[in-house]
Amino acid sequence: MSEEAKARIIEWVKQQKKTKHYFNDLCKAVPEIKMMQAKKIINELVNEGRLKYWSSGSTTMYMLPGQDDVAKEEKGMN
Repeated sequence: MSEEAKARIIEWVKQQKKTKHYFNDLCKAVPEIKMMQAKKIINELVNEGRLKYWSSGSTTMYMLPGQDDVAKEEKGMN
C-alpha cells in the first residue's frame, strides 16, 4: 500500500494548479489512510527526493523538486 499511496500523492500534486501544498492537502490524495501513516509516507517521499519541504518561516509546505522557479513566479503574482 505504501508504494501505491506514494504514487497517488505524487500524481495528486502534479494535477494541482498550486505548487505548494499543506500536509492536510496531501492527505486528500489518500483519504483512507490515517494521518500518522500519511505523515510517514510523505516523509519517505521527502527522504527519497520525490517531494521537498518549503517553509515560509512559520508554515511548512510540500512541493515537487524543481518547482522553485514556479514558486518564485507565483510569489511575484500575489
